[in-house]
Amino acid sequence: MHRVARIDGDGIGPEIIDAGVTVLDAAGERFNFDIDWVNFDIGSERYLRTGELLTEEDITGLETCDSIYFGALGDDRVKPGIIEKGILLALRFHFDQYINLRPIKLLDGVTTPLANKKPEDIDFLVVRENTEDFYVGIGSRFTGSEKTSLEVIRNLYSIKFGIDVESDATEVAYQIGLITREGAERVINYAFDRAQERDKSCTSVDKANVLSDIYGLWREVFTSVAGRYPDVKTDFTFVDAVTMWFVKNPEWFDVVVTPNMFGDIITDLGAMIQGGLGLAPGGNINPDGISMFEPIHGSAPKYKGMNIANPLATIWAGALLLENIGEKEAADAVLKGIESSILAGHVTKDMGGSQSTSSVGDWIAKQIRTGA
Repeated sequence: MHRVARIDGDGIGPEIIDAGVTVLDAAGERFNFDIDWVNFDIGSERYLRTGELLTEEDITGLETCDSIYFGALGDDRVKPGIIEKGILLALRFHFDQYINLRPIKLLDGVTTPLANKKPEDIDFLVVRENTEDFYVGIGSRFTGSEKTSLEVIRNLYSIKFGIDVESDATEVAYQIGLITREGAERVINYAFDRAQERDKSCTSVDKANVLSDIYGLWREVFTSVAGRYPDVKTDFTFVDAVTMWFVKNPEWFDVVVTPNMFGDIITDLGAMIQGGLGLAPGGNINPDGISMFEPIHGSAPKYKGMNIANPLATIWAGALLLENIGEKEAADAVLKGIESSILAGHVTKDMGGSQSTSSVGDWIAKQIRTGA
């Protein structure tokens, strides 16, 4: 028995999670395991109703689960950032989900915007550090007299360069990025472990040519870890360059490991080259703790309750969940079912089909039960 938390979230979240649960339950039937789904009322609706984001009771309940299946967050009635920081980031930090795993894989039957690229050309993993970098929330904003803002600017430049500057700025904002040796090492270790399971190639992404202090440390750690994996081929690339190579030569990549902010950016590009956000799953992973799996797209409030949203990213996220809890054979069957639905044209409108959210989930579940 696997105890799995279910957080529907906002907008289309309940519909896509319903489809995912249908498929995962079917996988359990075929491969002889049960999932005990535990529902949590966490999201914008509760926040608007009660003012609560993530409560101690929520955390206590989630800590009794083996994994978390997460829908989508976002509501036009809530200021951007409140829900995302107060729920999604809070969960990642509380459960120390220091790995964000994004498979970039072109499935059979899916059209990529890249000319002449086939499924065998687009099949790699992006391993994103998930708890450090510029997302640690250290920063501030100053508004006031020119003198006050100028003093802030001068102090910042003085600390770094030992120089004085002239400025007529009246408002200043800054954000600090933070990388620790330990934080970098654990995610880079994970990336190399995954590379050993695949084609034994690992690429580091950074911007060390400009931000040499923070990403210089990242490079040092990558080089150190690489020394323990002599059979894994390695290379470095800057984040601006990797966006070009993802488009021109995606077949070059096997496992890509990156600091938090750059990973956030390049995985959306990865989603597009694999066919779009409707086909993009993600995992927030603590290899020794509770992990969380979700589609990387938003909550699409305007489609709420219409039963037309594409559930494939959520179902694929469910496959990642199954693999994480040790049900690898079931996970493979779910991914095969997704691919079968695409090849059969049994897909939602955004992919050129006419099926509903629920009918896609039901169809894939049937394929899994029958072993088709």
